[in-house]
Amino acid sequence: MRLNRLEFAFSIALALSCGAGIACAEQAPGSNAAIVGTWKTPKNDGKVIIEPCGGNAVCGRVADGRQLRANPDQTDVHNPDPAKRTRRILGLNILAGYTGGPTEWTGGSVYDPQTGDSSRDSTLTLKSSDTLVVKGCRLFFCRSETWTRIASQ
Repeated sequence: MRLNRLEFAFSIALALSCGAGIACAEQAPGSNAAIVGTWKTPKNDGKVIIEPCGGNAVCGRVADGRQLRANPDQTDVHNPDPAKRTRRILGLNILAGYTGGPTEWTGGSVYDPQTGDSSRDSTLTLKSSDTLVVKGCRLFFCRSETWTRIASQ
């Protein structure tokens, strides 16, 4: 089997990336396997489940958090859209429509229900198999969080 130049270049880049310690599990471009799972956020002991959500995209929904354990019926009171303020936080998609992989996903949107902020200029970057950087920007200001994978039980 002969590789064309693009396939050969990708193979070399993947081999060099794996040698540099970047998460590699023999994934093809566009693979979402590395990012799928449950992630712990740094704020309020939060947990987000990232899973496939149509086509090649991934989405993330709120699964748990300190405030949700105290009040599971907590609603999206900080949403700038008054019509959405009655949505329950538990199960709410806060990451939507990201594509890419195997180490970076773009083209989606991120939403922070604690502030009501959202961003379509955002990236999900897998720094290792257990470390994910979620970054969102508005105009020239960017904010990022490092999430840690929760091992499956």
